[in-house]
Amino acid sequence: MQDIYLQTEQEAPASLSRVARLRLHEAVVERLRNSIIEGALAPGVKLNERELCETLAISRTPLREALKVLAAEGLVDIVPNRGASVAEMSAAEIREIFELMSGLEAFSGELACARIRPDELAELKALHYAMLACHARQDLPGYYAKNRQIHDSINLAARNSALRQTYLTVNRRLQALRFRSNYQPAKWEKAIQEHSEMIEALEARDGRRLSEILRRHLLEKRDAVLQLGATHRAAGSE
Repeated sequence: MQDIYLQTEQEAPASLSRVARLRLHEAVVERLRNSIIEGALAPGVKLNERELCETLAISRTPLREALKVLAAEGLVDIVPNRGASVAEMSAAEIREIFELMSGLEAFSGELACARIRPDELAELKALHYAMLACHARQDLPGYYAKNRQIHDSINLAARNSALRQTYLTVNRRLQALRFRSNYQPAKWEKAIQEHSEMIEALEARDGRRLSEILRRHLLEKRDAVLQLGATHRAAGSE
């Protein structure tokens, strides 16, 4: 992790101190969130406050504030008197949350086909090609960032605020798992193919087809994550 640096309150004008604190808080949350999503902080790992403070060059207060945000997102577990650790889901929890997200994404796709604007579709296609470029470079973090934007844009294009809030809440818990679902080259290639099919369905305004693609896409991610977990458990028992 790179150091995060902002002026301290003593160095900054009083009128800017609250802004500085807010920016520091947001920067810490984003750095830790990305570390969890990309696997630098693995599921179940105990989060050592002293080490994190030294790595990020911050005090304990902004760190603890950031951990509370990540706990609300389901990425971190905080146990009184025992500290924080990276959240770890059981196989049953993984299965259930992916099944729920598959339904949310399928509904988003169906509505988006009816409601997406031409400029939004053009932006989605640009994101798709940028994602393909990341895949060609084998840049998984870059690929995932574009992938996440694509799924988010489809949900936004659905123009349903209740669906939006539910999607955001559920997806926060899934980010690290979605990232890991592309660790296997064959699974990653399949995901690329399905994303091309998504763009085709959007262009055709075929809500039923896009709904089916997105549901299958998420369930295949579920299977990939569960298979990866089973493989790791088997290797650990040997």
